[in-house]
Amino acid sequence: MSAPIDPAEFAGKRVLVSGGTKGLGRATVDRFRAGGARVVAAARGASEPLDNVEFVQADLTTAEGGQTVAAAALRHMGGVDILAHVIGGSTTPGGGFAALTDAYWLSELNLNLLATVRLDRLLIPQMIERGSGAVVHVTSIQSVLPLPEATTAYAAAKAALRTYSKSLSKEVGPKGVRVNTVSPGWIMTEGSDVFLKRIQAANGGTLEDARQSVLSALGGISIGRGAEPREVADLIAYLGSDRAAAIHGAEFVIDGGTVPSV
Repeated sequence: MSAPIDPAEFAGKRVLVSGGTKGLGRATVDRFRAGGARVVAAARGASEPLDNVEFVQADLTTAEGGQTVAAAALRHMGGVDILAHVIGGSTTPGGGFAALTDAYWLSELNLNLLATVRLDRLLIPQMIERGSGAVVHVTSIQSVLPLPEATTAYAAAKAALRTYSKSLSKEVGPKGVRVNTVSPGWIMTEGSDVFLKRIQAANGGTLEDARQSVLSALGGISIGRGAEPREVADLIAYLGSDRAAAIHGAEFVIDGGTVPSV
């Protein structure tokens, strides 16, 4: 059972959530809103109405999209105190490395690495100017546990995001800006269902066969289930909060015990 949420925890805080309309992104928006934050959510499109949230429609895989979102956040809120990068995903087909054309590689890098890099470059300077801010990058356990059948490019992009996050934390920490990463394993979202359907289309069989193939490749999940979006959103919110004021340059894995090594 979840602990009660303090409705004033993020009172006065301005939050931008990238990829904030579905799945984990939507759960993250809802969590910050429940804590009293002003929130701007950015994505290519909204799946449902977002109450009391400023939505910015833009393609963050492009430089122009990043500029649109950053400008809207500054215009609507006057600045950003917490930057939660939830944007990410994979659209590559099954078939291993040989199926990954240059176009697929560039698409995965733009979505899972460069969209975040561009927004950071646009919005962290105003945090540095104030001497405070928190940035949370959502990576993936696939950065250390890639699935060669379908997510090599995604895993490589997320691994690059981990390295970038560590480097950024060393640069901006002394200037008052905290940077941390959250690395989820399997999250039970509609995006996971889409991924399984791609595996099914490539290999045949049933959707359950596809799910079992992924779980086998991961080595299983110790607690027997994937994470709920709200559970990962709670962790993101914690790292953005003042309760985590001494946590910086760290990675938090939330995978139900999937990764078998230290």
